[in-house]
Amino acid sequence: MPTVIVIDDIKNPSGVRLNNKLEYEQLVQDGNPQYKGEDVEDEWDAIALSYTSGTTSAPKGVVSSHRAAYLSTVSLIQGWEMGTEPVYLWSLPMFHCNGWTFTWGVAARGGTNVLIRHTTADEMYKSIANYKVTHMCCAPVVLNILLEAKSHERRDLASSKVKILTGGATPPAALLEKMEEFGFEITHAYGLTEATGPALVCEWWSRWNELPRSHQARLKARQGVSILSLADVDVKDTKTMESVPRDGKTMGEIVLRGSSIMKGYLNNDEENAKAFRDGWFLTGDVGVIHPDGYIEIKDRLKDVIISGGENISSLEVESVLFKYHAVLETAVVAMPHPRWGESPCAFVVLKNTGEATEQEILTYCKNNMPRFMVPKKVDFVKRLPKTSTGKVLKHELRKVARYFYAR
Repeated sequence: MPTVIVIDDIKNPSGVRLNNKLEYEQLVQDGNPQYKGEDVEDEWDAIALSYTSGTTSAPKGVVSSHRAAYLSTVSLIQGWEMGTEPVYLWSLPMFHCNGWTFTWGVAARGGTNVLIRHTTADEMYKSIANYKVTHMCCAPVVLNILLEAKSHERRDLASSKVKILTGGATPPAALLEKMEEFGFEITHAYGLTEATGPALVCEWWSRWNELPRSHQARLKARQGVSILSLADVDVKDTKTMESVPRDGKTMGEIVLRGSSIMKGYLNNDEENAKAFRDGWFLTGDVGVIHPDGYIEIKDRLKDVIISGGENISSLEVESVLFKYHAVLETAVVAMPHPRWGESPCAFVVLKNTGEATEQEILTYCKNNMPRFMVPKKVDFVKRLPKTSTGKVLKHELRKVARYFYAR
C-alpha cells in the first residue's frame, strides 16, 4: 500500500484518519533540508496520476510523464509571457490537471502563490488588490463570479491588468468582452488532463487590436493554435483520418500528438485503444479549422444534438442564450423529439428570479438563430450541476430532458 501524505485544513480539519499516513507539516519538519532530490533515470517515468472530471463517462486515471510535465510547463510560461516574479492567484484547483502545470511554472519563474480559502468575488478581488496579482487561471464559471460581484466587493484594476488564462469550457464571446471592460486581459486556452494541461492557446495578433471589441471577443473565444511543445494538432474525419478543409465550417474531431500527451490511462487497455489511432490522440471534441489555422471547438462529440439530420452545436445555442440580458448561466442538451429524433433543451440560471419567462427566451432565440436550433423547452434552475472543477454535468441534464419528453 502506498504512503498517503495528508494535507489538511488547519482551521477546518477534515477529521479523516488513515492508516499508513503522514501529515504534511510533520513530513516537512522531519525532512532533510540538504536533500536535493534524485535525478530522474528516464524522462518517460511517471510524474503524476490525475483523474478526468467524468463529465461524459466514468473518471479515468491519466498517467503523465516527467517529459510531458516539463515540456508543457515551459511552453505555457513562455507562451503566456509570464515574466519573472509573477504573483499568481490560485482560483483554479491544483488537483485539476496539476493546476494546468502552474504548480511547477510559478516556481520556475520565481513567483508568489496567493491561495484563497473560497472562490468568491470578495476574496478574489481582495487578493488581487492586496497582493498585486498579475496572473490567474480559471474556468468560465469563475469569470461569471467576478462579473457578478457586488459594488462593495469590486476593486479598481486600472493601475495594472490581471492576465487570465481561461479554459475548461468554451466561454461565450459576450462574456470575454465584458471581462475586458472590467480590466482583465483574457487569453483563451484549450486542453485536457490527457494533454497535461492546455494544448491550444489563442495567440493574439497585434493587428486584431484595431478591430471592434465585439469582433475581438469572437476571436478570443477560439481555442487557437498549439502550444510550443505539441508536435501537431489537426481536425480530422475520424472515419477516414483525413483532415477537414480549413474553411471554418467543416466539422471533425480535434486530434493531438506529441510528447506532452499522456502515457495512457491507468490499467485501462480498452480506453487506451479507443483514445489513440494512427499515432494521434482523439480528444472527443468536435471542431473546425479557420483559414488562418486557428481551431474553434463546436462541441463535445457526445453533446452534439442531431435534429432532423442537422447537427446542432450546443455551444452555439448557449452562446446566443448567454447574450440575453437576464441570463447568468445556461446549458443546452439533447431532448428526445417524436419527429426530429432530438431537439435542444435549454437549462437557464437567471440573474434575478422571475426576470424572464420561457416564452420571452424562446422569442429571443427565434429572432437570433436558425429555427432548427431554437430550443423546444426552457427550464429555469437555481444552479447547474457541475464537477469540482466547474464543468457542467450534461449527462445529468440529459436525464432531466428525457423526463420532460416522457411527461
